[in-house]
Amino acid sequence: MFKPFFIAALVGALTLPAVAQDHSRTERVQFARGASSATLHGNLHGYDIVDYVLGARAGQTLNVRLQPTNTSAYFNVARQGADEALFIGSTSGNQFTGRLPANGDYVVRVYLMRNAARRDEHANYTLSIGVR
Repeated sequence: MFKPFFIAALVGALTLPAVAQDHSRTERVQFARGASSATLHGNLHGYDIVDYVLGARAGQTLNVRLQPTNTSAYFNVARQGADEALFIGSTSGNQFTGRLPANGDYVVRVYLMRNAARRDEHANYTLSIGVR
């Protein structure tokens, strides 16, 4: 026979996905007419993720620099839909310069490391993105 505590825990576990919140947002990066770079300002809180999407061509050089107020904020760079990142900020720092391998959309994902997200920390940041 089931104990009331077990039943309550089971019901709670089954309803958890229904109340989970999506902490991500996506923004398309548009350069001003005649410009090849943009400076963006944003903030993160807890498990927030911000994906900045921009189109580029094979052979172009992508430059990204993140200046966060929290040392646990980083960014990754990946080709949209790819299984593997071109750059992982938590192991390589907050600046990336690299030649792009293919035409298409690229994603610059800004996030807080899990330890900071768990503590519900906050970060303001300036993100510079350029393609040449």
